[in-house]
Amino acid sequence: MPAPRMALQLYSVRHLLETAQERTLAQVRALGLHTVEVYDFVGRSDALSAALRGAGLTARTGHAGFLSPDTSSASARAARLEETFQAARALGLESVFDPFVAPDRWVDEKDVAATAGLLNQAAEAAAAHGLTVGYHNHSQEFVHAIKGISAFEFFAGLLDPRVKLEIDLYWAAVGGNDPVSLLERLGDRVEALHIKDGAVIDDPFFSGAPFDPADTGQVAPGQGQIPLDAALSTARHARWAVIEFDHYDGDVLDGIAAGVRYLHAKGIGR
Repeated sequence: MPAPRMALQLYSVRHLLETAQERTLAQVRALGLHTVEVYDFVGRSDALSAALRGAGLTARTGHAGFLSPDTSSASARAARLEETFQAARALGLESVFDPFVAPDRWVDEKDVAATAGLLNQAAEAAAAHGLTVGYHNHSQEFVHAIKGISAFEFFAGLLDPRVKLEIDLYWAAVGGNDPVSLLERLGDRVEALHIKDGAVIDDPFFSGAPFDPADTGQVAPGQGQIPLDAALSTARHARWAVIEFDHYDGDVLDGIAAGVRYLHAKGIGR
């Protein structure tokens, strides 16, 4: 299988983008990156597309929340999906991942099955736009077990084969997994990896305490406790290796540059 391609989740530089978008995107490109993963793009896809083009960047994957069950009607959910997928097409995306489903929806079998059903419905709608959809994990999906396996793996077993997974290796480890074994079990469902490193902390999402990204202790790839080398070797079907920091104690562009060097050393590039 060919090596995955490198990308950067733009959430990593969200604070810089707020004050200096053009300069920040140019700095990202200067680090040797050609592709980014976008976030919060619905409603600003045209402006974001123009900004990426101006910096010489492209986006092929993106994060958008579309699995919330609180929309009042099926027609309203369909309209939200249509808006999301039209924005994705305007940006040239191939895959859209929902990045977060709340912890309380990963406790009960019925709620997990309902989330899987929503994602399967989204896959059908996405296919009409030439897109795929998937889910990006944190740690809360692994805390509870359903029928002898984690809620996340139970969820994965209910998904339409067209649905893809984006495994955040750091958060999977925080959820109590050996990320390498997890990838082996998930196999070719894994479309993308979030390349993220740091200390393996306790799951923060069920603690009841406010979550502060600074508490994650994230470091440049290859400098923490996450078995990134083995994960990259195992996830042979993954198409994307996406560098991301929820928080970085220092200049995040330095951390990203270290991530680029790390992936280049593994034979992963544009």
